[in-house]
Amino acid sequence: MLFNLSEHVSIANQFVAEMRDVEIQTDRLRFRRNLERIGEILAYEISKTLHYEVKDVETPLGTAAVKLPVQRVVLATVIRAGLPMHQGMLNYFDGADNAFIAAFRRNHKDGSFDIQLDYVTAPNLDDCVLILCDPMLATGASVNLALRDLLRNGQPVAVHIATIIASAAGVESVQKQYPKAAIWVAAIDEELTAKSYIVPGLGDAGDLAFGQK
Repeated sequence: MLFNLSEHVSIANQFVAEMRDVEIQTDRLRFRRNLERIGEILAYEISKTLHYEVKDVETPLGTAAVKLPVQRVVLATVIRAGLPMHQGMLNYFDGADNAFIAAFRRNHKDGSFDIQLDYVTAPNLDDCVLILCDPMLATGASVNLALRDLLRNGQPVAVHIATIIASAAGVESVQKQYPKAAIWVAAIDEELTAKSYIVPGLGDAGDLAFGQK
């Protein structure tokens, strides 16, 4: 399943536009807040796919029957760029367990690169709903490797990948590697440069959120 926020009219379009805007995005606080906002919106959309059960809730005046989610959610994030987006999702899935992955591009002299994972920490994932968030989905290599290592910790009942800007090629790569995973994006850009930068994209989300490495 592929869900693209930009195909729907909502305030999310404004948040994405601000993140892309070369003048507005220089405000790091606002950029981080917009990452967080999109995380909240995608968390809300993903919540619609969870399993629910009716439970009785006692109020001061009686009893209300309410449908509540019953599945265990694990939020996983590729750091550092994913941290504000992760917080947005955690604002909604406030009882979720958490997992973190440190990944970076290792550039070679010929202009090529590979992805190196330095650190992965995760709880047991058996029977959970796993949500992996990473603001940029360029080639899909980071997400594919992150999922590979995360899934060594157990077998979720569902896997969701949440991102802000994705390339069409990146989406295709993840769908090929993990066809059962649901992908949630705020926007999809068609172009990917020879150096695997998304165009028009928004630049380096980690640098814009936290400063140059």
